[in-house]
Amino acid sequence: MIEARTLPRLFAGATNRPLSLEAHEEMFRPAGNVASLLDELDASGLVGRGGAAFPTTRKVQLLRNQRGHKYVVVNGMEGEPAAHKDNRLLSTNPHLVLDGAEMLATMIGASRIAICVARDNPTVVHHVEQAIHERARRNLRGPGIDLHTPPWRYVAGEESALVHWLDDNESLPQYRPDRPHILRIGRGPAMVDNAETCANVGLIGRYGAQWFRALGTHDHPGSVVVSVTGAVTRPNVLEVNLGTPISSLLASAGADPAPQAVLLGGYGGAWLRGDQINTPYCNEALAPLSLSVGAGVAAVLPRQACGIIEAHRVVRWMAHESARQCGPCAFGLPALAEDLLAVVRGGRDGVAAIARLQDRCNVIEGRGACRHPDGVVRFVRSSIDVFAADIDNHLRGAPCAGARSSQRYLTVPALEHEEDLIWE
Repeated sequence: MIEARTLPRLFAGATNRPLSLEAHEEMFRPAGNVASLLDELDASGLVGRGGAAFPTTRKVQLLRNQRGHKYVVVNGMEGEPAAHKDNRLLSTNPHLVLDGAEMLATMIGASRIAICVARDNPTVVHHVEQAIHERARRNLRGPGIDLHTPPWRYVAGEESALVHWLDDNESLPQYRPDRPHILRIGRGPAMVDNAETCANVGLIGRYGAQWFRALGTHDHPGSVVVSVTGAVTRPNVLEVNLGTPISSLLASAGADPAPQAVLLGGYGGAWLRGDQINTPYCNEALAPLSLSVGAGVAAVLPRQACGIIEAHRVVRWMAHESARQCGPCAFGLPALAEDLLAVVRGGRDGVAAIARLQDRCNVIEGRGACRHPDGVVRFVRSSIDVFAADIDNHLRGAPCAGARSSQRYLTVPALEHEEDLIWE
């Protein structure tokens, strides 16, 4: 049994190999009474760990009231290039994720569980497949579990795009003007939660709400898994107590102790200034800074880096990764990338581009078929604010020292040769 105030919780017993079902059951005591789990889940205050921080109980209650053949969808796609937390969780404690998915299915009356892992990550696919087979050999009654392997793309992990793929093999986000919105596979209502959220449900089902709330803060309870990348000794995945100072989180990852900025929440998130790293890592402390934990990414940028070049690389990649099914994605995001490139190159074109960027952000925000454009707008506005000094240097024709270096810190898969584009 895990003591209430110890870490790790989600990674308890984790090694370089996934825990077998037998080892999992030895590590965690048998699950409690699922019939009372809804009350425990509500009291726990668990919010989704995929980025939106939507209360898990509200999702359950919404789906409980629906009729038809219901599904629980476990989102393990991890479209964020800087994120590795769900992959790590599914490669170490996959049965904890499956426990939580089964509990959710029982609460909403779902007959099937769909586990979704990108086919581009065959190691994780193998681990999940093996875990499902172990459970199937027990011949236990309950919802059926199916493994699905969509192709990896950033938007493929958006919940409505994932359900769309399960329904008709297209990874396209669905237009949802009103949220919360019931997603459907065929005519069946589907509840979508990411792998970390499901694992937390599995823990709450065993140990209850009071145990869960022994870590974290009043408004943001529990622990959270964070992918730490950028200017670090090596990219790492950590489980931390919510409310831990960000400086302590970075120190645990061997990060630059005096960074220029830290990107929080992933590529649809925003930048924390280097002089703010003692801020607690929880939503209530970050909200006054227009920040959030988001998708559980902390990307560290050192002082010698050029923030505006890094911003251009990310926005160009995000524009490339869009579904291109609405104007803000098809035209707005490439235009943002082009304007940022003009700023990097400086001169009169750059001065005009910086003025255009604000207008474009205002036009794009809130008009997309999904939240992808809004995330890019958030990132652009934050970059303009935090890296104002870099921008000024570029506009007056004196690029910062980071611009003259070939070293880059943010992972951008599609841009192996971005230097040719920037300085051609």
